[in-house]
Amino acid sequence: MSGVVIIGGGHAAGQAAASLRQAGYERDVTLIGDEPHAPYQRPPLSKAYLKGELSADKVLLRAASFYEDKNITLQLETRATQIDPAHQRVSLGTDQQLDYEHLLICTGSRPRRLNLEGSDLPGIHYLRTMDDVDGIREGMRPGANLVIVGGGYIGLEVASVGIGLGLNVRVLEMEQRILQRVTTPTMSAFYQQLHSDRGVHIHTDTTVQGFAGTDRVEQVLCGDQAFDADIVVVGIGVVPNVELAEAAGLRCENGIVVDEHCRTSDPHIFAAGDCSNHPNPLLGRRLRLESVPNAMEQARVSVANMLGDPKTYAAVPWFWSDQYELKLQMVGFSADGDSEVLRGDMASNQFAIFYLKAGTVVAADAVNSPKEFMICKQLIGKGVNPDDLKNTDFDLRGLLAA
Repeated sequence: MSGVVIIGGGHAAGQAAASLRQAGYERDVTLIGDEPHAPYQRPPLSKAYLKGELSADKVLLRAASFYEDKNITLQLETRATQIDPAHQRVSLGTDQQLDYEHLLICTGSRPRRLNLEGSDLPGIHYLRTMDDVDGIREGMRPGANLVIVGGGYIGLEVASVGIGLGLNVRVLEMEQRILQRVTTPTMSAFYQQLHSDRGVHIHTDTTVQGFAGTDRVEQVLCGDQAFDADIVVVGIGVVPNVELAEAAGLRCENGIVVDEHCRTSDPHIFAAGDCSNHPNPLLGRRLRLESVPNAMEQARVSVANMLGDPKTYAAVPWFWSDQYELKLQMVGFSADGDSEVLRGDMASNQFAIFYLKAGTVVAADAVNSPKEFMICKQLIGKGVNPDDLKNTDFDLRGLLAA
């Protein structure tokens, strides 16, 4: 009896499997994952798991017993090698074939890799999986020289962990400022100062040209500069895993193209999470998001539509990043704004910046300000008085009824 086949082992895959059983789906549910672990959370990998504060079982989305209890088949350390839409069949690396009623592709993304002289030396790491982090942790020794290539959120989270563990930390960023692709100059400057004050050496406008070492990495080469390195972590972005979908003839363009129901160009195949490119009616454009909330909600919407309960995916994107004792929560895209309003004091490490376009709230960055973050999620698309936003004596909840 064919049922639902899920390809992937992250947030979207794990949520979809659970949602199917929660909805009363009784046919076969099979989850194909190429890692040896049941579906697990990705965000803690560069934070609490890297620090050693969370054990592997605490990172799992659900205990392994959940899948057995719910009669969900996990085929781990198994790779899907081909999708045959005409026959509704998936081929696996084990030479097994699975027929499906519906297929959900949650293949996620993989780190963008460097192809430079010495880039294959031991000691150079990428951070995407639990096993990746296990390898990084082995080199996180007090006094070691940690060089991070890339000044994005992953790189800065690793930097904060490295400082906390007593390493000498250096961040190399090829752009003019850290976080340049994802936030405003104001927030870049704030985080540059934060990390510098904690002892991180940040080099912007710095391009890595290679690595040197005999048996393992010893130096990172940047033109006429060379930085000593006992361990290197590369965080220069990700690439969506769409090769399986492309080979099956599904439409792909910066991800697997889906409609508002998370359905691909094939009516029996859905896609969710980092690998999918979806329309966002609230923002009026298509997006491919690397976001846990996006993955979880797309999984739920995919399952609902598979089971004949029409649902549309429409959500304002939100994200978070933990660095040192600071929690940054972001909603919307700051680049959509034409002005910004500061609420609070940046020097106190507790503030929010609201981004407006023609007087309408389009995004916010909130540092250690969860109340402002939660309210801003509800203010998106509303016209506001900037003076109310910046006045810390004004209760922002009053804007929700306006």
